[in-house]
Amino acid sequence: MAKMLYSVTMSLDGFIAGPGGDMSWLTEHLGPDPTVDELIGEIGALLVGNRTFRGDDPHVGTDGEGKAFGGGWTGPQFVLTHHAPSAPVPGVTFVGDLGSGVAAAKAAAGEKYVNILGADVARQCVEAGVLDEILVFVVPVLLGDGVRLFDHPGGTNVRLERLSLTHTPQATSIWLRVVR
Repeated sequence: MAKMLYSVTMSLDGFIAGPGGDMSWLTEHLGPDPTVDELIGEIGALLVGNRTFRGDDPHVGTDGEGKAFGGGWTGPQFVLTHHAPSAPVPGVTFVGDLGSGVAAAKAAAGEKYVNILGADVARQCVEAGVLDEILVFVVPVLLGDGVRLFDHPGGTNVRLERLSLTHTPQATSIWLRVVR
């Protein structure tokens, strides 16, 4: 059965998006990364938050605009939202609750990863006890404000175990397992 993996790029000060969800800061840090290449081959489905799905695209103005991983991955996407668009979006299924979204994404992923995109969906998966791993790409920039990697005021600590640590000129990758 598929594992649930939250992969995210963050600034050194712990922000994954700038004010208003702006992702344009990320564009210059998208570069060759063997960890990303390996991950893309292991993803069977995406579980995406509504803000992430409709949000700022770091690939805007390129051939990868509007495509998962800038066009490096294709497959089933499940968007968690209470406001599905009236017109269908090819390759995208809109789900109204976390449980059905996780179940559908896991079924679609088979033995591969369900990659979670969106801080709020990842937080909900942590709270529900369904997140297995986290892959963080730390890039050399300070944003100072925006959306934090993990925002859970008053919540309990989430223990993590490091699985690997790799470096490229653009990012340091930290692959972690959620300890239950």
